[in-house]
Amino acid sequence: MIAYLKGIVHSKAANQLVLDVHDVGYLLEISTQTLDELPAKGEEAELLVHHHITDNDQRLFGFLGQNEKDLFELLITVKGVGPKLGLTILSGLPAEEITGAIVQKDKGTLSQIKGIGKKTAERMILELKDKVSEMVDATYTSSSAVSGDLKQEAISALQSLGFKKRDSEKAVGMAVKNGQSAENVQELVKRALAQLNT
Repeated sequence: MIAYLKGIVHSKAANQLVLDVHDVGYLLEISTQTLDELPAKGEEAELLVHHHITDNDQRLFGFLGQNEKDLFELLITVKGVGPKLGLTILSGLPAEEITGAIVQKDKGTLSQIKGIGKKTAERMILELKDKVSEMVDATYTSSSAVSGDLKQEAISALQSLGFKKRDSEKAVGMAVKNGQSAENVQELVKRALAQLNT
């Protein structure tokens, strides 16, 4: 199983990249978001890899960031969403906007992505809402040990999910007002999400 590849950008095109790793060319399927951030041809790049194996095929999917890879691996667990559609979804919107739309149950935003109908959008929300919230919690738990403003960190976490700054500030304010003092960012984000979803 391949976890990541580091090499020279040999060629890149819409949705794919050939990475030269010690004179072996690896074809990686990528989203337009990753394509836009890749260095120029001839320069070094390191991509996280999802190695997709089926009975009659092997495909490599490349990602510059852990968030995009994690979201891709969540998307392909949804019934009816395979790797190809998963990549199309990631190409349609930045990862944080997709996670925000899922948490906020925003079918309209998700169904604007090419290849996503209302039924698929509903299924994504139903199957991934809790998992996406946990993914964001995990991202911000590690920073909670650092002394600092928990409220500000929680607001940043909510913004990374796609919530507006004003809404995030209001939800965190309500969470603090309604509950006891939060011990960490994860706890505060969970409370704030409950406020936003009411």
